[in-house]
Amino acid sequence: MANELTEQQVSTALATVTTHGRDRDLVASGQVSGIVIKDGHVGFTIEIDPSEKDHADQIRSASESAVRALDGVLSATAMLTAHQAAGAGDTPPGKPIGSGEPASNEPLKPARHLIAVASGKGGVGKSTTSINLALAIAATGQRVGILDADIYGPSLPRLIGQNKKPQSDGKKIYPIDAWGLQTMSIGYLVAEDAPTIWRGPMVMSAIEQMLRDVAWDNLDVLIIDMPPGTGDAQLTLSQRAALSGAVIVSTPQDLALIDARKGLNMFRKVNVPVLGIVENMSHFICTDCGGRHDIFGHGGAAAEAARIGAPFLGEVPLEMAIRATSDEGTPVVAKDPGGPHAAHYTAIAGAVMAQLDGAVKAGPKIVIE
Repeated sequence: MANELTEQQVSTALATVTTHGRDRDLVASGQVSGIVIKDGHVGFTIEIDPSEKDHADQIRSASESAVRALDGVLSATAMLTAHQAAGAGDTPPGKPIGSGEPASNEPLKPARHLIAVASGKGGVGKSTTSINLALAIAATGQRVGILDADIYGPSLPRLIGQNKKPQSDGKKIYPIDAWGLQTMSIGYLVAEDAPTIWRGPMVMSAIEQMLRDVAWDNLDVLIIDMPPGTGDAQLTLSQRAALSGAVIVSTPQDLALIDARKGLNMFRKVNVPVLGIVENMSHFICTDCGGRHDIFGHGGAAAEAARIGAPFLGEVPLEMAIRATSDEGTPVVAKDPGGPHAAHYTAIAGAVMAQLDGAVKAGPKIVIE
């Protein structure tokens, strides 16, 4: 049995690479971080100085070749970022370098509509809502993709029941097809139980590359499963992606609503339309007595939506079937599209798409005087 590949071996290989104009190698210069190894596939981040951006392709190629030469390595993928103090030049901190496409300040728009699914905190069922919303929209005949933008806690591989290395042609990465969706997640590269220890600029770089360098194929809608909270990653997505709107997921309890309100206000401040609020885990129907139990309270999200003037998209109950199908990698909308649980997401998808289609049809008014 072959010895298991280690981070030390990868570091040793990268220590043979020296960037242009430097006396020390990549490792000695402290440029290498975020090494992840999964089933022979290796990924890592290299931080370069903005002055080295013209040599980015050579640095990427040399570092990937050095790692591929190791026994047991099937593929090597380098992410390059440039980091500098604000105002020190014309390259923003954490900007991806050498992606194969020219840098541009134009918002990234890999689909006709980009919908962010967000929450102010974790644990409210945002990812389950994202995948089932994507499936419900796809059921209407739209070409749909889903991007898992949670770098620290990717859940999409588990939700779709697939966890394999995406293919690449050297310029673009091809999404993994699942249940009729085009999907992408950092979780396809990182082992499920391995922590992703990356600094903020690297996280933002990875997210931007998954928007720009994935071969999304003629998408009508891209659902972006946002990281929880309102930090740098969320702000980067809101500013760099041409978002058509955002869906906020919350539970009915007051604490969750407080955090959801922060997420909603963030989108409004960056001029992203809020398409509405979903109340997840709204209630529980006892399978024994048939009684309804409002475990986390009830109606809080609807009341919050009314208070701020945002649409209330609907309630999704706390159901064993929804949880179980997600854990099994067969989301409820895929497993039982005509069932009562899928109906909740179908209704939400209809409400979301009606707003987007209405915005497109409305268009500008031309007044001739």
